Amino acid sequence: MAAIPARVNVVTLGARDLPALRRFYRSLGWPENEGATDEFTAFKTAGGILALWGAGQLEEEAGAVPGPGGFALSINVDAKEQVDEVIAAMVDAGATLRTPPEDKFWGGRSGNVADPEGNPWEVAWNPGWPLDERGAIDFR
Repeated sequence: MAAIPARVNVVTLGARDLPALRRFYRSLGWPENEGATDEFTAFKTAGGILALWGAGQLEEEAGAVPGPGGFALSINVDAKEQVDEVIAAMVDAGATLRTPPEDKFWGGRSGNVADPEGNPWEVAWNPGWPLDERGAIDFR
């Protein structure tokens, strides 16, 4: 059997209201792919791509059930104080606060929000997971 690369290149969220969810991620200042539309769009991130597609299309194509499920997306930041700043900016852009930022038993700091369709996001600073020049976690 061929080796399977250990990576995640794209996370696609099935959007119930794609234009509204697209506006939310654009308001965060995330760069969008050329040719993006209100039917499909993708945002460039440090570690991969966050894509938005209609929930019905995603269900038909991939069997994905619309709506938030048993997963969480995470943004890791460079410094402890950035957790609070990013959570506040996401709430200002339309996210719902789920758990406020707090220092954690594992030595870092994190908090959680949900985007306008309920998709869960953690914002975390982990001193044991440094970020490389692209903003990706570097486990070296």
